[in-house]
Amino acid sequence: MLKHLERREHGVESPAHIFQAESSRRARCLHLSKYYDVQKVHAAGINSLDLDPVEHRHLLSGGGDGTIAIHDVHNTSGTPQFTYPSVSKIGHGNRNCHKYAVTTVQWYPVDTGLFLSSSVDKSLRVWDANSLAAAGRFEFGGSVYSHHMCPVATSHCLVAVGVAESKQVHLVDLKSGSKAHTLLGHRKSIMAVQWSSRDEFLLATAGKDGIIRFWDIRSAKSCLMLLDQHNGDTTAGPHSVSTAHNGSVNGLCFLPDGLHLLSFGTDSELRLWDTQTGRNRLVNYGRIFNKKQNNIKFSVSDEGLASVAFVPSDGNIEVYDVFNGSRVGILRGHYNQVNCCTFDVQLHELYSGANDRNILIWVPDSETVRGYEEFLNSSRQGVGQRRTNFTSRIGGMADAWSSDED
Repeated sequence: MLKHLERREHGVESPAHIFQAESSRRARCLHLSKYYDVQKVHAAGINSLDLDPVEHRHLLSGGGDGTIAIHDVHNTSGTPQFTYPSVSKIGHGNRNCHKYAVTTVQWYPVDTGLFLSSSVDKSLRVWDANSLAAAGRFEFGGSVYSHHMCPVATSHCLVAVGVAESKQVHLVDLKSGSKAHTLLGHRKSIMAVQWSSRDEFLLATAGKDGIIRFWDIRSAKSCLMLLDQHNGDTTAGPHSVSTAHNGSVNGLCFLPDGLHLLSFGTDSELRLWDTQTGRNRLVNYGRIFNKKQNNIKFSVSDEGLASVAFVPSDGNIEVYDVFNGSRVGILRGHYNQVNCCTFDVQLHELYSGANDRNILIWVPDSETVRGYEEFLNSSRQGVGQRRTNFTSRIGGMADAWSSDED
């Protein structure tokens, strides 16, 4: 960091370059926080997490027990050691609570007053974050493994919902409160849906058929292309179907600039795609264990060409350089299958949820933490020194005492 500041002092580097370099460094040196914790409220595993995009303060969590919780992840105590509390919870005492496992939770992209949840109870629900009342409810013909609302949409208010048994993608219009459109084409259950972070009309869907489809929701034909892992002909035909993975595709994530898409499949492969051409970038990430039978949620940092991907793999989170495929590190701390993670682009912290019912916080190295550790160490040494001095004083007094017999 001092080198970058010196180069900035001489006018060689711009402030934006320094910010990107420091952000990249922080994202690549995450470790399990010793002093931050999140209150445990779910009775089953954590299936989904989402940090609100407005204030970056409230963390949504959806559990396998059907409950939803909101955590305040701002430290208001003034000390580095803090447990983030659950400020509200939709439990089974709420008559609108999901009956079965929650698969996806998401904040409304431009307002923390609403959030959405979907579940294997075949429903999508819209919630008022203040009263925790259901503001809308949509029923489908099968389990909902994934839903997503476009983070950059200005001309529509559509939620993409992937339904398992019916092999359909439904577009739900929150303005009209109805199902606006149905996208057909997948041959097996829909496992993941994701709107582009660049184009509000571009939608990516993936399923157990190993196929990833791009859709333009303005077009009557809708399906733009199928992604082919071998970079062959991307046009769909009745006898020639391109596959993106040799197994189910249960994870999708657009990079923040929207120019690339990451996909994760049960063939234990992570692939990078060019969203303009649909071509596989052929980046070799190696084998990343993935045998999960439902949606898996991974995250990407926002550092341009220096971005890293945080990918849950069994009980760990593996960190990869997005564009050269090298493994940056492995985050170990959970005791069971990791299902989801979300990255805070402001504080460069990572939140992860797993079947061990824990939400863990991964933080970068910082002067605040190091200063607090030095303070704790000096305090312990001070206590030990005082104890030593007290013992030596007692020992000296004991040697000076004499018995009555002498």
